[in-house]
Amino acid sequence: MGDSVHFSELGLANTREMFAKAMAGGYAIPAYNFNNLEQLQAIITACAETGSPVIVQVSKGARDYADQTMLRYMAMGAVAMARKMGSNIPICLHLDHGDSFELCKSCVDSGFSSVMIDGSHLPYEENVALTRKVVEYAHQFDVTVEGELGVLAGIEDEVSAEHSTYTRPEEVEDFVKKTGVDSLAISIGTSHGAYKFKAGQAVPPLRFDILEEVEKRIPGFPIVLHGASSVVQEYVELINKYGGKMEGAVGIPEEQLRRAARSAVCKINIDSDGRLVVTAKVREYLAQNPGEFDPRKYLGAARKELVKLLKEKNANVLGSAGKA
Repeated sequence: MGDSVHFSELGLANTREMFAKAMAGGYAIPAYNFNNLEQLQAIITACAETGSPVIVQVSKGARDYADQTMLRYMAMGAVAMARKMGSNIPICLHLDHGDSFELCKSCVDSGFSSVMIDGSHLPYEENVALTRKVVEYAHQFDVTVEGELGVLAGIEDEVSAEHSTYTRPEEVEDFVKKTGVDSLAISIGTSHGAYKFKAGQAVPPLRFDILEEVEKRIPGFPIVLHGASSVVQEYVELINKYGGKMEGAVGIPEEQLRRAARSAVCKINIDSDGRLVVTAKVREYLAQNPGEFDPRKYLGAARKELVKLLKEKNANVLGSAGKA
């Protein structure tokens, strides 16, 4: 492929040093999903202003949505924007839930500094073989790889499962040894999407016992939590107030995420919260300004609110503010 590019040419960093520092410092790196320019601007602004390292991540669907060529230049632009703000924060571009070797290879070749291969739905040995294949390719280019053991319930883009399957701690040592992955996503009760639990039911606490057992078996190894939006109720209410229908959207309590961030969890994925904020502010703005048709007005309002939310996450949930 004539247009392949190495992530270092785009000014990006992989996750190796980020995770080592997060592990030592008892915090987690925010991994924020984005689908458009405004979300990416908000993520970079919030992280530059709070001095937080950041992983900007796209799903397979978001990569198709952005167009992969455009995405490469958006990533370069994101780095340049942070530097122009006078910020030297490390920025990683990560593929979230890669579902095939070909997709991961394509991302490595187009400048991603980190990829996830999610073989968690496959039989164990097949997950090992697929993950190993991605690792062998990615490591030639110093691209870091995230694997997954255990399945999260809920829906996110192309990924959906009815029920979660908790990670089996007895498998993690073998998996990490056989695959050579750099980090491992585990299932301890987080869940994809905005409807993580049934409305009105008490939110079951995360299975910290599984996390502790995993830490015992692979000490010092970076763990990743997916599906970790707290589904901020203020924004759900705003959506519903201005014509939306999101009954019973519930997420992971922030104090549980804070506790996870202090452990071996080095990366916490947040997608739904960003979507909720943007949608809430767009609905509010258009309802309050029915004559407005300039997208900059309502998307600008959404971007501003998203910056506020992400700064708060970095400071109070992930503990990553000031750690860059």
